[in-house]
Amino acid sequence: MTTTNFTINSIPAVLYGENADKVCLYIHGKCGYKEEAQSLAEILCPRGFQVLSIDLPEHGERKNGEAKLVPWVAVPELQGVLAYAKQRWHSISLHATSIGAYFSLLAFSEEAFEKVMFVSPVVDMKKLIETMMQWAQVSAERLQAEKEIPTQFGETLSWEYYTYAKEHSLTHWNSKTAILYAGHDNLTDRDTITEFAEQFGCELQIYEDGEHWFHTEEQLAVWRNWIEHSQKACATENKNPARS
Repeated sequence: MTTTNFTINSIPAVLYGENADKVCLYIHGKCGYKEEAQSLAEILCPRGFQVLSIDLPEHGERKNGEAKLVPWVAVPELQGVLAYAKQRWHSISLHATSIGAYFSLLAFSEEAFEKVMFVSPVVDMKKLIETMMQWAQVSAERLQAEKEIPTQFGETLSWEYYTYAKEHSLTHWNSKTAILYAGHDNLTDRDTITEFAEQFGCELQIYEDGEHWFHTEEQLAVWRNWIEHSQKACATENKNPARS
């Protein structure tokens, strides 16, 4: 499989597959990196796609960079990447995981992708931060006063991030979306993901035995089957353009 490494607006990127008029933009989650997209490319490239993936701030080749993994940095970056993709490909799909899905929801709320696939998406950051505040027994008043508070579970609570999340709630999403959610997801509860799916008409598949991070052989097999099913469903719909 052809692999090309380059940069988009100084952001490290990798492109998989031979020249095609369809591309799937891959946005990894926390602790991920752009080369994770190879697994998706192995499925999609034989179906006539290319797969384009980037390193988010503080990840991959940018691990020691100055840019921080915060939405006010990541969102404009993703918008720039999509602008690049629009110049090159006729059809654009999206695959995003966890916080990568959250950034995508913010960055692309006005867009209409051919197909969107979210894995363990964070769909309500305000609620997630409030949950983490409860875990750490940190009040909103204390967070506002101290601005940043490290926690025992490895996350640093940020008043700036919390304020941003409250001010940037998602009100609309234009793309046909499939969601793969794990029954043991500890970051997004079932009610939250169900409400999101119903609000925006998403196809929701729940893998009851899964965790937020799909990484075991069994979990990845579920992910691969889900991807293939999503592509077959999309192909069937494209053959029936009159279907609403």
